[in-house]
Amino acid sequence: MSVLTRDEAQTRARLLDVHHYAIDLDLTRGDETFDSRTAIRFTVRADEGTADTFVEVKPAELRSVTLDGQPLDPTALDENRLALKDLAPGEHELRVEAAMRYSRTGEGMHRFTDPADGETYVYTQLFLDDVQRVYAAFDQPDLKAVFDLTVTAPEGWTVLANGVTEDTGQGRWKAATTPLISTYLVAVAAGPWHSVRTEHRGLPFGIHCRRSLAPHLDTDADELLDVTRACFDRYHEKFDEPYPFDSYDQAFVPEFNAGAMENPGLVTFRDEFVFRSAVTETQRQTRAMVIAHEMAHMWFGDLVTLRWWDDIWLNESFAEYMGYQTTAEATRFTDTWTDFGVTRKAWGYDADQRPSTHPVAPEDVQDTASALLNFDGISYAKGASALRQLVAWLGEKDFLAGINIHFERHRFANASLADFIDSLAAATDRDVHAWADAWLRTTGVDTLVPSVTGDNGSRALTVRRTGERPHRIAVGLYDQDPGDEGLLTPRERLDIDVPQAEPRPIGKLPALVVLNDGDLSYAKIRFDADSFRTLRESLSGLPDPLTRAVVWNALRDAVRDGDLPAATYLDIARTHLPHETDLALVDGVLAFASGQIADRYVTPEQRPAALSTLAELCRDLIRRTEDGDHPGLRLIAVRHRIATAAHPDTIAAWLADGTVPGGPELDPELRWRILTRLAVLGATDEGAIAAELANDPSATGQEGAARCRAALPDTEAKARAWEAMFASDDLSNYLFTATAQGFWQPEQADLVRDYVPRYYPEAVALAARRGPAMADAAGRWAFPAHAVDTDTLRLGQECLADADPIPALRRKLTDQLDDLARALRVREAGTA
Repeated sequence: MSVLTRDEAQTRARLLDVHHYAIDLDLTRGDETFDSRTAIRFTVRADEGTADTFVEVKPAELRSVTLDGQPLDPTALDENRLALKDLAPGEHELRVEAAMRYSRTGEGMHRFTDPADGETYVYTQLFLDDVQRVYAAFDQPDLKAVFDLTVTAPEGWTVLANGVTEDTGQGRWKAATTPLISTYLVAVAAGPWHSVRTEHRGLPFGIHCRRSLAPHLDTDADELLDVTRACFDRYHEKFDEPYPFDSYDQAFVPEFNAGAMENPGLVTFRDEFVFRSAVTETQRQTRAMVIAHEMAHMWFGDLVTLRWWDDIWLNESFAEYMGYQTTAEATRFTDTWTDFGVTRKAWGYDADQRPSTHPVAPEDVQDTASALLNFDGISYAKGASALRQLVAWLGEKDFLAGINIHFERHRFANASLADFIDSLAAATDRDVHAWADAWLRTTGVDTLVPSVTGDNGSRALTVRRTGERPHRIAVGLYDQDPGDEGLLTPRERLDIDVPQAEPRPIGKLPALVVLNDGDLSYAKIRFDADSFRTLRESLSGLPDPLTRAVVWNALRDAVRDGDLPAATYLDIARTHLPHETDLALVDGVLAFASGQIADRYVTPEQRPAALSTLAELCRDLIRRTEDGDHPGLRLIAVRHRIATAAHPDTIAAWLADGTVPGGPELDPELRWRILTRLAVLGATDEGAIAAELANDPSATGQEGAARCRAALPDTEAKARAWEAMFASDDLSNYLFTATAQGFWQPEQADLVRDYVPRYYPEAVALAARRGPAMADAAGRWAFPAHAVDTDTLRLGQECLADADPIPALRRKLTDQLDDLARALRVREAGTA
């Protein structure tokens, strides 16, 4: 397939004005394909003579093409491009009729049949260039147009789209005409949806899911709609421009590759957000944040759209920042920035220290394949962190004023970084152009290091940095509580600009100095020797969870950099995590301790001791929550106790009894967790897996069974799982991921050793056959991350040098191999 280059897009944008699309889809043509008819009205703006261009389409069968009523040869389609030659200046109409393939990989028009009840659903995911899998288009974000959509659907289905839809009878549905939007934002979701509908501020609001999830959606409908209304109202307080579309539907769809997608008027979410098992408040908070994030896109991305994909941060960084900020301001979830600090920010730090790092606003995104690689922790978490630093530096009043200028200047149009900076500059006297150069055009993570000098009583603080970015940070000074040596009392919070003009007097020596207290900047931090001794003894005595998040992130970074032994991190966690009250912190620390330290950063000989420490820590948390007052904390502890079980007896007893003593009772999610761990430990079999699947034949149950079967420590089970992943293309994106998650296990390194060299060539072949979404899954989940050794690293480097993987897989392998090399360095530092 030919990917669109920036130069080609710029040339076509100079040549064409695209006015209108009429799209007619027929979803009644069978299980494999659907019919697509598209009529595009456009104007050629050439000053003189005729011009050549092309339209994109990826059909199963291209049936007919007419330009201004004259037929074109369908066999002239070259991969995904159909040439349009000798176009005279003026108005034109292109008509394309094709059969299109349904997808099982979450790209284009995804088709899913629910194993729970046999009902079928389809939905579109047209980002970034998957529009062409559904309808013919001049497929680039700056050729906005008006869209009219009609759909023929099976009897009993409901069709959702960007605008209000009307059932016109006999399976025909018509969507309201859209305002000007980009091609990739067109959306359709069709099937026998279960819907909850209401109105807010005169607009129809709806939430939708497949029928088998109806009871679970109904349980949370009030919460979902309350969050939606609260965020909607808060954005109208922030933004002068009102919500720009005619309705607001949120569809929770199966086998979705992303967390959600900001289609105007029809946001699609992965339907794991319809909770069918017990969840924590942090998980509910995450769902609320995603709702706020996607709603922010109605303005950032949909109303004002990037001109080219080098400015993806204008979409994602803003939605990320606004999602967390607005959730904290408008809903009951007021501690969202703590969760951001311990989960999302770590994602950004990790991405920014790999060879694949890039600026928040890169200048070298040459084509759509390259653009797809930049949807990562930098475009989301680092970009949001940069905006949080901008607000701290600029002030929220001027920041919002600049945003509203931006909306007014570019509504229903496209904009670039330069346009946005100009809008900000119009609202402030500060040099935002210099700020943008320092924060948005550079790569890497600065490190901030404190130095305390002077005599006791007249100490001074100096903050040193690596890198060249300016930082406005808060520095927290803490003293030991005289009444309780385990508690730390805030003495003062200093606002410091780095680099400093001169050292800051701080009086007597504090017990602890925390740089970037409040987490308003984006930098790794370190501690002076006195502060580190205090942390080892009193970390849990810090009063603010956001401060504790900053500290835990710093300790995590120190382990990853080889500056703090992994065993020391585990000791600190063992000492202080049993006293932690913030659920995001408990979950985040345990996830790093088990998923990175126990699984990768300690040697196989050290792993049993690490698992034992974590199991004891989880037992402490379970004992602490026996009173029933902390169900979320208990649920987290139970989940991680299952994951760290080195012996099957305890968790097998829980499964047999159907409950953890003292609660909770085992819901499907916990039952599959236990069964997966028992499979890893060789303490279950196919019969037990089949019985569990019979009790839970849902899509999630199917994934659980696939994960368990791949995890069995049996030669034949491993061979079947490998063949399903790499020798057959039958697995959907979700079933592939579940199988991959079960396949590699640290406990089974010897059993799967021969598969490590097979992985690289077979992943390359799979990615070439099945495309970017499956390449991402193969690189993310099927990579042998447990095999921390030089042979795995060498084989991967040879693959990158010789095998020419497609860009999506190359990026994943580059990142995985860098993480593997880091794990080797951490091991070396820990054994030195």
